[in-house]
Amino acid sequence: MISICEVGPRDGLQNEKDVLSPETRAELVNRLAAAGLPRVEAVSFVRDDAVPQMAGAEEVAAGIERRDGVEYAGLVLNEKGYERFVATGLDRMNVTLAATETFNQRNSNASLEEARERASRMVSARPAGTTVTISVALGCPFEGRVDPAVVTGLVEHFEELGAEEIVLADTIGVGTPAQVRRLIEDSGAAGFHGHNTRNTGFANAYAALEGGATTLDASVGGLGGCPFAPRATGNVATEDIVYMLEGDGVETGIDLDALIAISEWLEEMLGRPLEGQLYRAGRFPQP
Repeated sequence: MISICEVGPRDGLQNEKDVLSPETRAELVNRLAAAGLPRVEAVSFVRDDAVPQMAGAEEVAAGIERRDGVEYAGLVLNEKGYERFVATGLDRMNVTLAATETFNQRNSNASLEEARERASRMVSARPAGTTVTISVALGCPFEGRVDPAVVTGLVEHFEELGAEEIVLADTIGVGTPAQVRRLIEDSGAAGFHGHNTRNTGFANAYAALEGGATTLDASVGGLGGCPFAPRATGNVATEDIVYMLEGDGVETGIDLDALIAISEWLEEMLGRPLEGQLYRAGRFPQP
C-alpha cells in the first residue's frame, strides 16, 4: 500500500493570504483524519511573525481529536521548534532543510552546513518517528539546478544518523519524471513531495513511486506553496492523486468522497476555487 501524507493544514495553508483560526485548522486536521489519511501534517513550529498563517500551533494541536491509526506530524526548522513539538506530544517530527546554501539562508537564516548540523542534532535526539525533508532537491529559485550528488550525500548522512524516513521535495515544481525517478533511485529516499507549479507534479509523483518511493506528500484541494520561494504554487491535490492511484489499482485506504467534500468545504472557508481538479469535475464513473 502506498502511504499518503496530507500536508494541507501546514504546507497548504502557509501560502494563503487569509489566515484561518487555529480552531478551523484543527477542524481541517480532524476532517482529513476521518477521511482515512494515515498521516496528517498538522502544524509548523515557526515564528508567528515569519509565517502568520501557522500561528497558534499549540492551539491547533490541542484541538486535534486523535484517531487510532492516524499519525499526526509537525514541521520543525530549529531547536526552538523542536522543543515546541515535543511539548505538544504529536507523533511525527518533520525536520526540514534545503539542499542549497541560499535557500537555507532565506528560509532559516543558516548556511547549508549549519542547517545540516542543526537538523542532525534534532535527528540524533529523536531518530524514531522522524522524517527529514530535503527541500529544493530538484531545483532552487536562487541557485538553479541542484547537484544530485549533494542531495544523495544528505540522504546518506541522515540515514546514518538513523532518521526513520527521508523525503525529497521539489519545492518549486521544476523537476521532470525522469529526473525524479533517477534521484529517488540513486538516493534511496522513501518519500517525494511534489509541487504542480509547471504541471508536472502528478507525473513526477508517479515517477517517484516507480523509482521506489513508498510515501507521497499531497495537499487537499491542491493548496500550497512556499513563502520563501518566488512563484512557488500548490502541491499536488490529494484527491487527484488518490483518484489516479486507485484507478490504477493501487490501494490507499482513503475515502475519496470525503476528500472531495473537504475541498468543497475549504473552498467556502477560503472564498475561492481551489487548484485541485477532481472536486470540480467529479468522480468517474459517478458513485
